[in-house]
Amino acid sequence: MECFYEGPNFLVINPDECIDCSICVGECPVNAIVEASAIPLDQVHFVELNQTLSQDPRWTRITSTKTPLTEHEKWREVKSKLHLLQK
Repeated sequence: MECFYEGPNFLVINPDECIDCSICVGECPVNAIVEASAIPLDQVHFVELNQTLSQDPRWTRITSTKTPLTEHEKWREVKSKLHLLQK
C-alpha cells in the first residue's frame, strides 16, 4: 500500500489512505503496527499524529519496499521515543 510516509527518523501511516488490510501488521519487523481496532487507548493520539505528519509536504510517500534500518532491533524494546521525533 502507498499509505506510508517517511520523515527524518520516523514512518507514519495516513489513516485515510490505509485500507485496513492488515498485511503490514505482520510485515513490520518491530511489531510497531497494529490493526486499527487493536490500538491501545494510551496510543490513540498517534492516529492524529500520523494523519498530521502524512500530510506534511516534507514527508515523502513510500512507494516501494525498503530494507529495515540496521539498528531496528535495538529500537524494538525502547519505550517513549516520541521525544526523538524530528518533524
